[in-house]
Amino acid sequence: MGKKTVMTILILTSLCLALLLTSVGCKKKSASVSADKTEATMAAAAGTEQTICPVLNAPIDKNIYVEYQGKKVYFCCADCKAAFEKEPAKYISKLPQFAK
Repeated sequence: MGKKTVMTILILTSLCLALLLTSVGCKKKSASVSADKTEATMAAAAGTEQTICPVLNAPIDKNIYVEYQGKKVYFCCADCKAAFEKEPAKYISKLPQFAK
């Protein structure tokens, strides 16, 4: 194999790896994400209501939440909910309902 072929294989492998890493995480439908982001941005301007998932910084789904210290914490997907339940202290600082 020539140097050009090896470089091409390395570049393609790197691109595939990058694509794989960016696709891991929530399985949220992309069609609704842009509409949700607009709503999330408007609500975030108010500063009091949680609109962003503390794990992936994506718009929340009001149907996916846990009760933590007497307050609801919302997530964009079930995977993020599970991550929060394992280490809630890691995400508390990102939540407006726990701001002091």
